[in-house]
Amino acid sequence: MIYVTFTNKYVIHYSRIASIFVNCFNINLSAKVLSAFCLCINTDRFAFLKKKQSIMKNNDENIELEKGKSHIVVEIIEYMPNAVVSKTIIKKSTGNITVSSFDAGEELAEKLSPFDTYIQIIDGAAELTINQKKYKLRLGDGIIIPAHSRHFFNANEQFKMISTVIKSGYED
Repeated sequence: MIYVTFTNKYVIHYSRIASIFVNCFNINLSAKVLSAFCLCINTDRFAFLKKKQSIMKNNDENIELEKGKSHIVVEIIEYMPNAVVSKTIIKKSTGNITVSSFDAGEELAEKLSPFDTYIQIIDGAAELTINQKKYKLRLGDGIIIPAHSRHFFNANEQFKMISTVIKSGYED
């Protein structure tokens, strides 16, 4: 599933909006049209779409990339102006892999994870702070964020990353 987080703190589920248009209006939106539509949404329209979606029986919570098909990793997700966009590649009870894109000037709020997280930069460069220590990560760089560490991302420029979390316990 693709999530689009705008700086005004709205979160939009791309696939749900697309499925609303297909199921309610019989309209297939291209990625570019859907992106433009999402940028124009205000609070009232989003509430309307969310209400329409709740009526629908289509449950697409566990959408992952197609298995057994080759993917160009950096093309799995696109940049969106003033947004952090994430797409789940694999989501299992034992862990997940997510690809994210950050537009320049965006950041992800500080968080704490009970599991080690491996980050790989697949485009651009990122600033990552782990327990108050800053790291500059460039294309091809990877780093393990230790479990129970406070961390956050800052996009001084656009970047894309893959995040891998393995939920195997709390080993050191």
